[in-house]
Amino acid sequence: MSVTDEKTMLKSFDADQARRVLELGRETLAIEADAIRALHARLGDDDQFVRAVQLLLGCTGRVVVSGMGKSGHIGRKIAATLASTGTPAMFVHPGEAAHGDLGMVTAQDVFIAISNSGESSELLEILPAVKRMGSQVISMTGKPHSRLAKLSEIHLDISVAKEACTLNLAPTTSTTVTLAMGDALAVSLLDLRGFREEDFAMSHPGGALGRRLLTHVRDVMRSGDAIPAVAPDTPLAKALLEVSQKGMGMTAVVDAERRPIGVFTDGDLRRLIERMHDFSNILIRDVMHAGPRTVHPEQLAVDAVAVMEEFRINQMLVVDHEGRLVGALHIHDLTRAKVI
Repeated sequence: MSVTDEKTMLKSFDADQARRVLELGRETLAIEADAIRALHARLGDDDQFVRAVQLLLGCTGRVVVSGMGKSGHIGRKIAATLASTGTPAMFVHPGEAAHGDLGMVTAQDVFIAISNSGESSELLEILPAVKRMGSQVISMTGKPHSRLAKLSEIHLDISVAKEACTLNLAPTTSTTVTLAMGDALAVSLLDLRGFREEDFAMSHPGGALGRRLLTHVRDVMRSGDAIPAVAPDTPLAKALLEVSQKGMGMTAVVDAERRPIGVFTDGDLRRLIERMHDFSNILIRDVMHAGPRTVHPEQLAVDAVAVMEEFRINQMLVVDHEGRLVGALHIHDLTRAKVI
């Protein structure tokens, strides 16, 4: 589509149509927000929710979530949220379950059946088999007196006054409320399990949060011969050679025990050039910055990032618990590791 065609399409709404679009958008959000508030009020007196959390917390198998159509889509998300927050879970399609996939379900599992009407034939067909296996069933329906609700040990009421759809047909408000109920279960469970950021990161190793919470300084630091370091009595010219060869834009200045006592950077050199022209008799200890910022190898890499940002530096020295130099870290190392 050309830019001209796109602009023509954008201009095809008249003022009344634009107002109608905004009106429908706001009305949809208002209807769904009201339904969430109603669910919030119901939950205040609902021992079924507490029982559901107790049952899920005590589950020694997996939480199996199932639903047809839009309920199935929401069920997949609920299962994914549970699994990523410390509750082993999976989604099983009820149609496929009736043709063999029910073998995935065991007596140790808890089965969550989702159906707004509570009359989904696919779920009702497999539920007797699920119960014969010994699995306990939590149903989420909009009809507390439906067959699905009656067949369940625990029923969670996800009823809504109306769908946001102007025809009151397409699942809109009902799916929003179902998703919110699933989130409420997941959050309650993760809190009771003492689930931490580190635990979340373990199930998201490929994501940005995983990298931030699982990457330690030791994983990205330069070590061994790659660390730029010189003694305090090293001539400046020789120290500059160390800076150049190691490619970190700096060198550490270490004592006889290899404890950092200072650092000299490219920026220090530029400032020095502005003041002096004869470097022949200068030792590195005369121009270094004493008391360099350091970090320990077992610290998270994000901790090093925070220090670098606070003090506006691009390099840091890594020392062990006895203060000896064991590594060096450049901002580019953190960038390559996608920590920042």
